Amino acid sequence: MSLTFTRRRAAAAALTAALLVPLAACGDDDTTKATGGSTASGSASAAPKADLTVLAASSLTNVFKTAGAAYEKAHPGTKITFSFAGSQELVAQVSQGSPADVLVTADTKSMDKVKADTGTPAIIAKNRLVVATGEGNPHKVDDLKDLADTKLKVVLAAPEVPAGKYSKQILDAQKITVKPVSQEPNVRAVLSKVELGEADAGLVYKTDAESAKDKVDAVEIPDAQNAIAQYPAATLKDSKNAEAAAAFVAWLSSPEGQKILQDAGFQKP
Repeated sequence: MSLTFTRRRAAAAALTAALLVPLAACGDDDTTKATGGSTASGSASAAPKADLTVLAASSLTNVFKTAGAAYEKAHPGTKITFSFAGSQELVAQVSQGSPADVLVTADTKSMDKVKADTGTPAIIAKNRLVVATGEGNPHKVDDLKDLADTKLKVVLAAPEVPAGKYSKQILDAQKITVKPVSQEPNVRAVLSKVELGEADAGLVYKTDAESAKDKVDAVEIPDAQNAIAQYPAATLKDSKNAEAAAAFVAWLSSPEGQKILQDAGFQKP
């Protein structure tokens, strides 16, 4: 092989390499632009645009409004409509075929009742109970035992509601008998009764009391006497926006979603 041919071949190879470098760079730039500045599969613009309906436990009302606004801002073209109610009501809606995309309950047992209608649930947060009292705790409620005082107007969530089940669990464990003046269809209704002064005390989630801290006081319940509420989230199999629904459920476990939940007082899953 002649020296001239060898030099020409080396020059051609060098030219080819020089041309490929900018092409590769352009390819990376295009990929980055297509994924909203990130090549990660879970990036903002990678999620399909859709109008999503999310059925969520009433104790998530405040935090999910914040989370929904943040998600819509990060995912232009996506709109989220929330329907808040007691978990037992949400399960009934799913069983009756109510059109929706995502279900988030305040306990795993409720979610289990519709497992044939959902994808695999993911626990996105945890919560605990507190005793909510009027502002300033005028009746000097110090612990769970004080709820047994018949002079105290106590409200609880109904037994079929997750908050009601947790309440019964912790009261039974401490052998405390409470005769509530009413049993409410969801935990936010319990909170409302205390806020309005229609009840002296009630068992609610810590995050509920935190959301109304200018109107109610929260009496902490020791961990050894408390119950841990778990919040599973799942897509619904009949959703017409399966990919977008799955993206939202995944986002709830992302650093951004978790920060919003934990800033509102929810515990890590």
